[in-house]
Amino acid sequence: MSIISDKSFQFAIRVVKLSKYLTAEKKEFILSKQLLRSGTSIGANISEGKYGESKKDFIHKHSIALKECNESIYWIRLLRATDYINEAEYQSIIEDAIQIRKVLIKIIKSSKTILDKQS
Repeated sequence: MSIISDKSFQFAIRVVKLSKYLTAEKKEFILSKQLLRSGTSIGANISEGKYGESKKDFIHKHSIALKECNESIYWIRLLRATDYINEAEYQSIIEDAIQIRKVLIKIIKSSKTILDKQS
């Protein structure tokens, strides 16, 4: 398993647990559902990209994962701003998301460089 696959899978687990907590304890259903969808989609797209049909498909799937990661960051920020999660919870999960985003950006950039050299 690659570092990004592992990080995105662990992030998805955290998102699922956070969603369960938000719905059970805070009775919050809308924001948590949005985060659940985007936060679990990151790893799914990375996984799909591993077996892409081409380097372009690999880049495309990782670009979708990056978009989902950015969306997840938005929902996490909104959950904090509306006091559904406390500062410690926020800092912990936002750091994971930002780390994943940085790795995805590097993967996409280096993959595009390799693709450009092959053309």
